[in-house]
Amino acid sequence: MRWCTVSDPEQRKCAELAKALVAVLPPAAVAAFARLSCVRAYSTTDCIDKIRANRADVVTLDAGEVYSAVKQFGLVAIAKEIYTDGGCIVSVAVVRNITLDIRSLRGQRSCHSGVRWTAGWSLPLGFLLSRNYLTWTKEQPLSQDVSNFFSASCVPGAAALAQSLCAVCRGQKSYIRQRNYHCETSHNEPFYNNHGALRCLQNGAGDIAFVDHLALASIEESQRDEFRLLCTDGTHAPLSHYARCNLGRGPGGGMVTRLNYRKIARKFLTTVQMLFGQRGREKNRFPLFNSTSFGERDLLFKDVTEKLAVLPDGMDVSQVLGLDYVALLKGLGHEGSSLEDSVVRWCCISYAEQKKCEQWALSIKSDPLVCVKATSMSDCVEKIKRDEVDAVSLDATHSFIAGKCGLVPVVTEYYGNECGHTEGMTHLEIDVFPPVVAVAVVKRTTRNIFMGNLGGRRSCHGHMYSPAGWLLPYTHNLSLGHNESFPCNPNKAYNNVFWKGCLPGSQGNLCKVCMGGTGEAATKRCADNHNERYYGNMGALRCLVGDASGKSYGDVAFLEQHNLETNIISLRWTGWAEGWLSSDFELLCPDGGRAQLSDWESCNLGVIPPNTVMTRPVLAARVYDFLMKSQVKLLAHQSDELHLETLLANREFQIFQSQQYGESDLLFKDVTKCLVHTSHLDYRTILGEKFYRHADYVFNCTHSDILEFCDQDVCSIF
Repeated sequence: MRWCTVSDPEQRKCAELAKALVAVLPPAAVAAFARLSCVRAYSTTDCIDKIRANRADVVTLDAGEVYSAVKQFGLVAIAKEIYTDGGCIVSVAVVRNITLDIRSLRGQRSCHSGVRWTAGWSLPLGFLLSRNYLTWTKEQPLSQDVSNFFSASCVPGAAALAQSLCAVCRGQKSYIRQRNYHCETSHNEPFYNNHGALRCLQNGAGDIAFVDHLALASIEESQRDEFRLLCTDGTHAPLSHYARCNLGRGPGGGMVTRLNYRKIARKFLTTVQMLFGQRGREKNRFPLFNSTSFGERDLLFKDVTEKLAVLPDGMDVSQVLGLDYVALLKGLGHEGSSLEDSVVRWCCISYAEQKKCEQWALSIKSDPLVCVKATSMSDCVEKIKRDEVDAVSLDATHSFIAGKCGLVPVVTEYYGNECGHTEGMTHLEIDVFPPVVAVAVVKRTTRNIFMGNLGGRRSCHGHMYSPAGWLLPYTHNLSLGHNESFPCNPNKAYNNVFWKGCLPGSQGNLCKVCMGGTGEAATKRCADNHNERYYGNMGALRCLVGDASGKSYGDVAFLEQHNLETNIISLRWTGWAEGWLSSDFELLCPDGGRAQLSDWESCNLGVIPPNTVMTRPVLAARVYDFLMKSQVKLLAHQSDELHLETLLANREFQIFQSQQYGESDLLFKDVTKCLVHTSHLDYRTILGEKFYRHADYVFNCTHSDILEFCDQDVCSIF
């Protein structure tokens, strides 16, 4: 086994490990697989090259380097470091000068653990880009914009990227490659790794250090009061508060080798840990995770490592490092530039949405938009998480899910009276979001239906997880005793109350009233998208009145009030059903009464927060810029009042209108007046505390495949 080392102290520790193995293992075992030799390299990059060329076998790397080794150089990850609180670290920004603010770091001198390193590069740059504090033009590598952002830096490993990124490094310079340690990923560069970045700050070479939280323990107790953490909200915090005051979380270090050597390497790591790990039977002879006697920190492994998690065969790099982290690295250009870097991929959940999205793309030719098909809003969230698509506008419940899955808000739909459409409108922020309300609608002629006696009826719901069709109705007294049986699970409540119904995305009796799709939008019954003709607000209304022949209908529809009257008119325009007027419907009130549709303010099932466009954090600024350009272009000459007849005749694309596609609320709610900037807000703030707490309560006792998918945490699965 040939271990690759990047400094003299690491070489000495490796040599001592080799001696310890010979001393404790029987000769047969040593001869079989446990003889260790140490291969000296001048940087971690050199180690990767040596392993590829079969001149070394194993090296420990930061997670960012693990990704490059696997994706760009064909190596495989065989083990991960596990620390006291799991397999992850958090990135922190440490300063001495408390006048500094995370929102205004331009022009400061920065110290980083290493280029592409998780805590020292990827997480802080991802944060700065997501808040638009750092702008990346995409016309040049990110490293160029970083070098222009900071006045000078030390980013070990960045020598070939930009000169200023190495300006404050202190390693020896030499024209002989093997003796040049300046700005290298080697302990011979004094400011290399997390401890080196702290040293850079402590020596006064930099104004801010980006490191992982594990390195903070190395700061002497007597000096800890001299340093502060910069928090994302612009405040400061003591070093001990890293759990709440950090720039993000990512995977810790890992070991890599060649594909054909992985089994031997795993066996070797298992053996040395069994012997010299924290619980090893020979740990007193050679403490594997301790480097103090060699005059340096984190040699071969991080000194704070509790154990090594040896990885099984067949694990994809995204399973090892996590979907969020891999998506971040792609967003930062770790795989080089590609066509994807210049486009926004929008998620569409039906044939009609795809058609509208393609019209949107044609109307903004200067800003590339790609329309990607998905099967539901939940599928969109998963696709964004997997970096298969970039953005989508989600209803309030799905925004809650997306937030739990690590996505962030970009803009929120605004349903007020005026936005002030002007050529120059590119950034609008508001404190109060005009909401919509959920209502229960019945036909006026069914006089014997009230809230409280809906047992055995046929129900129509917008779709699975929809606020108006799924989250809010069950909180009211639908029928005698139903709340007591299933206090927090809407699916069980509806199955218990209703005889049958249409809840797209559900199964069993709550799919029996659904119709499926026809023609180009053909789909199986109960699909969780607009291809199901009873999907959404328009679909729930169709379900209530029945199909064109008057069959397959429900007794009560749970939907949103905002476009109800427009949808009633659309029944005729779209050829669905003739003769229906607003006066043919009534609302069911929670108190057991009934009311006209115009009385929705006093007769409703609850308030619903607005839809929000969500994306991965690193893309927030790019998606926002794209949407603002679209909004200015498409709303500049659009009238606030557009009648359906005018829309059908008008060939100009209308971003907030969907009737011309035979549906409603495609891509965005039709009641939207404009999109307002909310990427500076947390999704919980946008939803409001009351709605957030209710959604959290429901999903704590209701199984959700998408939340189960998002709960896969690489920090705790090993």
